[in-house]
Amino acid sequence: MARGRSQFVCQDCGTVYPKWAGRCEACNGWNTLVEEVPAPPGPGGAIRGKAGRIDVVELAGSQDPPPRRPTGMAELDRVTGGGLVPGSAILVGGDPGIGKSTLLIQVTARIAAGGLRALYISGEEAIDQIRMRAQRLGIADAPVELAAATNVRDIVAALSEGRPTDLVVIDSIQTMYLDQLDSAPGTVAQVRACSSDLIRAAKARGFCLVLVGHVTKEGTIAGPRVLEHMVDTVLYFEGERGHQFRILRAVKNRFGATDEIGVFEMTDRGLAEVANPSALFLAERRSDISGSAVFAGMEGTRPVLVEIQALVAPCAYGTPRRAVVGWDSARLAMVMAVLDARCGLAIGAHDVYLNVAGGLRVAEPAADLAVAAALVSALTGEPVPGDAVVFGEIGLGGEVRPVGQTEARLKEAARLGFAAAWAPDNRRTERAPSRSSVRVVGFDRLIDLVGRLAADGVAEG
Repeated sequence: MARGRSQFVCQDCGTVYPKWAGRCEACNGWNTLVEEVPAPPGPGGAIRGKAGRIDVVELAGSQDPPPRRPTGMAELDRVTGGGLVPGSAILVGGDPGIGKSTLLIQVTARIAAGGLRALYISGEEAIDQIRMRAQRLGIADAPVELAAATNVRDIVAALSEGRPTDLVVIDSIQTMYLDQLDSAPGTVAQVRACSSDLIRAAKARGFCLVLVGHVTKEGTIAGPRVLEHMVDTVLYFEGERGHQFRILRAVKNRFGATDEIGVFEMTDRGLAEVANPSALFLAERRSDISGSAVFAGMEGTRPVLVEIQALVAPCAYGTPRRAVVGWDSARLAMVMAVLDARCGLAIGAHDVYLNVAGGLRVAEPAADLAVAAALVSALTGEPVPGDAVVFGEIGLGGEVRPVGQTEARLKEAARLGFAAAWAPDNRRTERAPSRSSVRVVGFDRLIDLVGRLAADGVAEG
């Protein structure tokens, strides 16, 4: 059989080039082009077949959808939308050593203990290594079926034998390969083809497929971007090595809400669920120091309270330093510019350090007001009241804009004992009065918050 003409494919974006180059012109990645040989065409080349027929059905079907399969871990069920859907494909990504394999072997053990057939296939570890981890986690007696394989054609053939499978975990998709392709495992062509065959088998046989994906240095899942479009759910496992907390975040979910999070704590017995993450994130908080504000945020449908810490120090060099952990650095620059231009605070000439305690990454604009409160508190030395939570979006004109799901934020604050909330002034909106016991202190402009925290010698603008 004739060998196909080689081509060079970027491993970051999937762009195809006829010859090798040091830099990909599409994504500007260096040394990302790898030679791949496409599969040769069949006898006679591409042959157009006869047009088939498709079945058209009504939107209101007569059959009930298949029931979800609970995993035995409430935090994972929350992220997936209520449990695993038969025939679905889930992609789990995260940094090396963050706990992806630990979480999945625990989930596999719980599902197998419930009488379902669960298969864990590893392309990176030997069977003995997986058994050692299971013994360390205390789940060595779980009826989990193990396999160490990398050939996708052999895996699909094994799945068609024996009794039906309910859950299949592939760890990881970058180690799988199809022998019909000459490309090395982990290349764009192999990842795309292997994922397609595995997902097709999951849809045909009705088992839930979980694919583990490596991430690049930028934090995105390695391989072609089309991989995230092929699967039904994409989960990212986040966390800092120095923190014991791990956040499982849904960035795509065809069977539930996106941006849901599950919180876990890394222990010597594996990952333990955290049913009340707000209390855990605030456990070490001190309310009598400046530069600290409690943000009432929303992660999907879950309200989460987290401490935002700021430190403003004199600049020791000509260029002020900015260090941000857990928040968008560009958003911090915008809040500082508004404090400078609209409130008269000379904060831009100082070194500024911002940290979201606990390792959680905050992305919603509702954290603007909490960040501003922490910065002003750090600059003036006046602490934010310890019994108050802060949330609200800041506009470039210095106005404080309303945010959504205010009632859920206030209820979570009341549940944890907070008595006040610094929030946008709701007189400009038609929302009903809050039914929670938290007293709302409304701010229409950012300078009003600065005036509440300003100490002697600081201009109020």
